[in-house]
Amino acid sequence: MARILGVVLAGGLARRMGGGDKSLQMLAGRPILDRIIERLGPQVDGVILNANGDPERFAHWGLPVAGDPIPDYAGPLAGVLAGLTWARQNRPDVTDIVTVPGDGPFLPRDLAARMAQAREQAGADLACATSAGQAYPVVGLWPVRLHEDLRKAMVEEDIRKVDRWTARHRLVQVEFAAQPVDPFFNANTPDDIAEAERLLAQLGDVA
Repeated sequence: MARILGVVLAGGLARRMGGGDKSLQMLAGRPILDRIIERLGPQVDGVILNANGDPERFAHWGLPVAGDPIPDYAGPLAGVLAGLTWARQNRPDVTDIVTVPGDGPFLPRDLAARMAQAREQAGADLACATSAGQAYPVVGLWPVRLHEDLRKAMVEEDIRKVDRWTARHRLVQVEFAAQPVDPFFNANTPDDIAEAERLLAQLGDVA
């Protein structure tokens, strides 16, 4: 039985948002991070944040904050490694982490369960999400047992692209419906925030 820790990848540079944290951007009067935790929290055995810089900006949520173990903003794969490292050091009961981006306000409420089920049925090592024909490699289920494999790939081989590393392992893609709203919609720009607010209004703010 998988015990899964949720890891919100909130450590990006948010260049398209003009700097700052995408997860702290306001959406219909609430930070995006509020909505992510609200949806992810009930699915998992705890939630942590992967973020760099001063962790105090996330103090309101009272969650552990794990910085990238690889310097110079090495991308989302470093966030995966941060989550695996934290789980191994602090939660020996956890078998896997599920990672989600810090700018996705519409995450599926059954993400972790469906990923774990699909991985088991496929006899795979890893799972990642897809919708509307597009894969989202950073929305993934990662076993803690692959921590050292990933660490070596990043530190010794300088691997940074998620797909380069996952190609070495058995990966199953898990399809999620893109209607009435794509669950992996990213609020990357101010225009995206406006579109997300429109979608929330359309759905009665219950998406």
